[in-house]
Amino acid sequence: MRIHLRSSLTLGLAASCAGLTLLWAQRPAPPQTLVWAPKPVKPTGWKAPNKPWTKLPEVLAKHKGQANWTETIVSDDYLHADYISMAPGGKTPRRLNPDTREWWVIQDGQIRFTIEGQEPFVASKGYLVQVPYRNVYSMETVGDKPSLRFEVNIAGVKKMYPIDETPVPVPGIQFVRAKVAGKGTYEGGNRPFIDFNAVVAGTEKQRRFIADDRAVSNIIYGDPAKLPPSPPGFKGHFHEECAEFWFILLGNIEYKVEGIPTILAAQGDIVYVPKQTWHAPRWAGTGMACRLAMNGYQDIGHEFEASLDGAPSAQ
Repeated sequence: MRIHLRSSLTLGLAASCAGLTLLWAQRPAPPQTLVWAPKPVKPTGWKAPNKPWTKLPEVLAKHKGQANWTETIVSDDYLHADYISMAPGGKTPRRLNPDTREWWVIQDGQIRFTIEGQEPFVASKGYLVQVPYRNVYSMETVGDKPSLRFEVNIAGVKKMYPIDETPVPVPGIQFVRAKVAGKGTYEGGNRPFIDFNAVVAGTEKQRRFIADDRAVSNIIYGDPAKLPPSPPGFKGHFHEECAEFWFILLGNIEYKVEGIPTILAAQGDIVYVPKQTWHAPRWAGTGMACRLAMNGYQDIGHEFEASLDGAPSAQ
């Protein structure tokens, strides 16, 4: 029996997942293995607060007239993400994550970041900022309007505070005096911040924003006009063990997702797809477009539809 991958798989890799092609353009093509991938007969579905499409205008309308608010957008076994508004002059206490990296997308206003070992800097819309574990940091809204940030943490994170700081109360938690050694660093391509405006201007070439053993975040940027059409019936791919979500940094991104109508997400929106769910994202609209992809694995598997000549599909 002759075994081959359908031509739609090859074309699909170049078309609907063109962002992956961009990221891998200068890398050798990874070897492909034909497999039986387990997939539930009934789609995994969305568990609140996760939902397919979070529209930024709807989030802002919900909190109209409020300067300080938090809206949880993603919460699963791997990652937790909130939209957070902080009033002018608002400041977080000095704090640190015990064992995990934390990162932010600045959507509006200005935030002064003070991160241990770094010169303080002011981040505005388009800045992508991160801090490694056990590095003390704080944030302060500067300027005359609230700041708006998309804040991402590894699931289950607990904050620690320097001994001269006052911890933020948490129900059921007591804060005890303790000592802890070691600090995370900006290694492996991680940097304190990337200015996405420089990506658009062509002066910033880095596309992997977060490289961590607990998470990854990639900048997927391109021109919809240069995409070939998707093959008829192309489903895209799914991830076996982890959900994925995207922050739309620029333009429009089209998502064809198993079981729901096509999504056309705009800047500031977030799209979330559960594990084991077919999805096919692609740049859309008339101008350049970009999505910031986030999931729990540095080298997450992408399962594409394939066929065996003369063999039935596994049920």
